[in-house]
Amino acid sequence: MERRNLLRAAIAAPAVTAFGTEPAEATPARFDTHNPRFALAVLPDTQYLFDADSADPAPLRATFKYLLEQRTDLNVAFLTHLGDVTEHGTEQEITLAGSTFTAIDGRLPYSVLAGNHDVSSGTDDQRGDTPYRKVFGPDRFRHAATFLGSSADGYNSAHRVAAAGKQWLILALDWRISDSGLTWARGILAAHPTLPAIVTTHDLAYADDSGRAYLSGNGQRLWDNLIKDNDQIFLTLNGHYWPPGRTVLQNAAGHDVHVHITNYQDRYYGGAGMIRLYHFDLVRGRIDVETFAPWFLHRDTAKRTPLEAETIELTSDVDRFSLAIDFESRFADFAPPVLPAPRPAAQVVDRHTAAYWRFEGSLTTVKDLSGKGNDLSVRRLTGTGGLTVSPEHHVGAPAHSSVYFDGVSSLLQTSANAPLNSQKFLDGYTFETFIKLPDPYVGDHAWMGIFSWEGRSGDAGKHSGWSPLEPTCSLNLSPERFLQYVLYTEDGDHNPTSWSHALPVGVWHHVAVVNDGKRSIVWVNGSKIARNPTQPSHGVATLGCPFTLGGTSFDLQYDQTFYGWIGDTRITTRALRPEQFLPAGRFR
Repeated sequence: MERRNLLRAAIAAPAVTAFGTEPAEATPARFDTHNPRFALAVLPDTQYLFDADSADPAPLRATFKYLLEQRTDLNVAFLTHLGDVTEHGTEQEITLAGSTFTAIDGRLPYSVLAGNHDVSSGTDDQRGDTPYRKVFGPDRFRHAATFLGSSADGYNSAHRVAAAGKQWLILALDWRISDSGLTWARGILAAHPTLPAIVTTHDLAYADDSGRAYLSGNGQRLWDNLIKDNDQIFLTLNGHYWPPGRTVLQNAAGHDVHVHITNYQDRYYGGAGMIRLYHFDLVRGRIDVETFAPWFLHRDTAKRTPLEAETIELTSDVDRFSLAIDFESRFADFAPPVLPAPRPAAQVVDRHTAAYWRFEGSLTTVKDLSGKGNDLSVRRLTGTGGLTVSPEHHVGAPAHSSVYFDGVSSLLQTSANAPLNSQKFLDGYTFETFIKLPDPYVGDHAWMGIFSWEGRSGDAGKHSGWSPLEPTCSLNLSPERFLQYVLYTEDGDHNPTSWSHALPVGVWHHVAVVNDGKRSIVWVNGSKIARNPTQPSHGVATLGCPFTLGGTSFDLQYDQTFYGWIGDTRITTRALRPEQFLPAGRFR
């Protein structure tokens, strides 16, 4: 996982001052609720920093200062404390802890829950009033935008966090939640049935020396009475025990629940306000986790003591790791994704559209919906197999269907007299389509064509390329699944060829070739690829031969077809900007 945050902080963070006397910022640090990358900060047992007359809140002040300074860059959505804020739960300790937390009040949303060291009276959350509840009870959070409410006893709370364009639910549960508290927690989940949920508490799991986690007795009770049957809960976080550890359990729906323990009170300086950052990335489908102590980051590396140096960052596989989570799939049963509705052809066709095809119903004739007369029909290469209309489609495709090519039997072509066959595109163009490669990707499909204009480049007087027998324009896939856009220009004997990266299988891609009359640029999923040549690229040396979808000829012959799905395909007689491409900004 990248080390951008630690390095940035080590370079940029100024020396820590007495936080209580530092003036508050005029406005809270900015947080982007729509960025698909965000961080959840997790703060475990800080009890040794608030221990009677040996208390020292400086490390926690440094942690809060770091989170506020880095909130925008790291996109920190929320901070959750896992209990045992203090060592004895006395009024003196709790008051000092509460005053330390004022540094983030109104500036970084957070939750706190009671650990066994924070409350000395009673066996569960029905213990009544305590110094902890006076300072960290619901009154503290009542005006926070993320605060949903608390149980009647005041020891359990719920928080709704907006991040990555979604709403997330965080439950902060007392270290010994009562039956009535569990009923309250189930009610919160039921009242927000589409929100993915994280359970935070003090005692849920412990770990052996290998880092493997197991449910504690209290954790088993929580699992049986709250977590197992509520599919919304995908992650649990607790402190209390050391060493840290993790495991994955299967809930009643058969889905993964990640169970994590994080606690560093046994380390130098009681953990020194060490935090974990859970970096969510909804595009990559990952949660990258790191553990470090901001208190030591600003210090001159040459002056750090050995204990400070070894505590600054933890990198074992239970402290620094990455989780692969397909968020959309994991949450689909309780929060099905809202997909854009199909768009009619009229919304994606204008006077610059030379051809537009979508694959719905019969493939006997695929109408050119631009009205320019470039209909496609099936050309069979073998006696068996064929093309199949499929409901598979890219999330941003106007039509919610595609055509499946089996790699050998058939392709689609314009008629012999179609206008597209001779179009030169001297004023520029945009050729775009959607493709998906099967997973597993089996067989030999090297250099299969996606689209092309039939003909021999030598017949157009072009001899600068690989072979005079290849067509004058084609989009192909190499054996390594690199896109190859081959062009012979109308003007001059130029053969600019673009190459992409390897395309992943099993997912949809939008591909666009954009030419402004001077140069061709290939785009994949709204991103410009690296290897676009600067050679002059004016027009296409078409020869009046058919346009082919799903294949590329050599010496006018086809030995294979495309293997996979092709969706909506559009040809435009001008260069389009990425926001004008068919997905209309929805590339994932």
